[in-house]
Amino acid sequence: MERKENELNRIDVDSTLPHQISAPSYKNTETKMEPPFTNRHGVIIGDSHYTSAESPLENWNDETDPSIMAGDEWVHPTNDIGWNTSENLELLEEQRNPKGYPFMHPTIDVSKGQD
Repeated sequence: MERKENELNRIDVDSTLPHQISAPSYKNTETKMEPPFTNRHGVIIGDSHYTSAESPLENWNDETDPSIMAGDEWVHPTNDIGWNTSENLELLEEQRNPKGYPFMHPTIDVSKGQD
């Protein structure tokens, strides 16, 4: 069975990154998973392989200026290690839609004394 190219590039499963131990879940948030992209240096960003033949890291020498790897073109908007921090995980939790929990009240424990 032949797969389409976009299926091969897909790294998420149900809005999560299961290959990262502390990866966030974007499910039921305003943030949507974005596919990998190729930056102007020909390096694929966000594919979770972390190596690319065109990467300055793979071709590093004494003449390489480290600033070549600075800027937004080196950071993936949803598949980045920064999302694994507690601060960013908290941002996603704040976006979750509570409609999926019909018996919850935001300030009152409605189950108190019911058991």
